[in-house]
Amino acid sequence: MPSAEPRGGRSPRARRRWHICCASILIAAGAYPASAIGQNDCKGAVYLTFDTGHMGVAHLVAEVLQRQQVKATFFAADEPTQTGGSSLDGYWAPWWRARAAEGHEFASHTLHHVYWRADQGTPLQPRFKVRPSAGPQAGQDLTMTGAQYCAQIDGAASRLRVLTGREPLPLFRAPGGKTSQRLLEAAKSCGYTHVGWSAAGFLGDELPSDHYSNTALLERALRTVRDGDILLAHLGIWSRKDPWAPAVLEPLVKGLKARGMCFRTLREHPVYGAQAQRK
Repeated sequence: MPSAEPRGGRSPRARRRWHICCASILIAAGAYPASAIGQNDCKGAVYLTFDTGHMGVAHLVAEVLQRQQVKATFFAADEPTQTGGSSLDGYWAPWWRARAAEGHEFASHTLHHVYWRADQGTPLQPRFKVRPSAGPQAGQDLTMTGAQYCAQIDGAASRLRVLTGREPLPLFRAPGGKTSQRLLEAAKSCGYTHVGWSAAGFLGDELPSDHYSNTALLERALRTVRDGDILLAHLGIWSRKDPWAPAVLEPLVKGLKARGMCFRTLREHPVYGAQAQRK
C-alpha cells in the first residue's frame, strides 16, 4: 500500500501521476474492486432482472452479483421451491433481507404466478381468464376481475415489503410476459406498470438445454445485448436440466463489462425509474 502523498513540492502533473499509480496499486492489492474505478465511463447501461422460480440457484446467483458488484431487480411470486416450501416463505426471508441490504430492487410477479389467458367482460367491467401455477388453485382455469388481478399484484408486493423491509417498485411482470391492453389498464388503475424484457435480453434459461447449450446462449447474449436492454433470467427453472445460472451469469456480466456496459436497477431506468419517483 503506498504511503500518503507528501505535502507540498508536487506539480499538478506529478500529483496526477501519483494518484494514477496509487489507484493501480490499490486495485492490484484488492483494496477495492476494479469495478469501483471508472464508474462514470459507461458506454451504455443494461438492466438485469430475475424472476423467482424454484430458487435452486438463488444462493449462487447472489454470490455472483456480490462478487461482480452488480445490482439487479427481482420480480417475485410465491412459487414452489426445491426446499419444499415457497419462494416468499420464512425459509427464504434471510435471503431476501440480504439482497435488500446489498441495494437490489424488488417488484411483483403476481403472488401465485398468475398467467393471463384471455380477456373477458367489458372495458368498463374487465374480467380475465387466468391460470395460476402456484398457490391453492395452481393449474386451475379461473376468472378474475380487475380488482382480483390487482390483489395478486399487491399480494406479492406486500410480501416483499415484509421480507425486505423496503418499498417495492410500483412495477410488475406478468408470468410469461402474457398480457393484454385491458389487463395493463387494470393494473395501471391500481398503480402498477408492466415491465417485460428486450428481445436480446431474453437470456434463454427457460429453453431446453439439449437444444440450447449454455455456451450458445452466452455467445448469443454477448453478441446481441445492447445499451438500454432489459435482461431476463430466473432463480431456478424446473425444466432445464443444465442450469443456466450461475454458469452463464458470471461470464456474461464480465463480457458486458468488458464492452463498457454498466448494470443498473429499474429504479434507475429512464422510464420506469421516473414512474417509481412519482408514486
